[in-house]
Amino acid sequence: GDLFTYHRSVGNFNPKQTAFYGAQVVSIFEYLQGKEICYRDLKPENILLDAHMNLKIADFGFAVSENIESLEDFRGTKTYMAPEINEGKPYNGKQVDLFSLGVILFIIVIQVLLMRIYK
Repeated sequence: GDLFTYHRSVGNFNPKQTAFYGAQVVSIFEYLQGKEICYRDLKPENILLDAHMNLKIADFGFAVSENIESLEDFRGTKTYMAPEINEGKPYNGKQVDLFSLGVILFIIVIQVLLMRIYK
């Protein structure tokens, strides 16, 4: 399945799961950045889990690897989309992918933090 469905089915991740999946999401982001790929639709629904519960990225339909410093196409999912894309402004692909990464990490991490604060 995908990370979104898995996260919803198990509920809040415990701290160990948070660290495990958070580190893998960051590794996915670093890999894409290292290959000069702007993914433009980074979200839990596009991150699959293999048989060993490791994350794998899927659906490269919006990905580009040329002129990623100055893009203008409206691509992505609004929930994870950087404001400049939503506003129709030119954008840097690496920066908008970083924004999406931040949203994913917020979703994974904030629930664990809130559980600890409000127990």
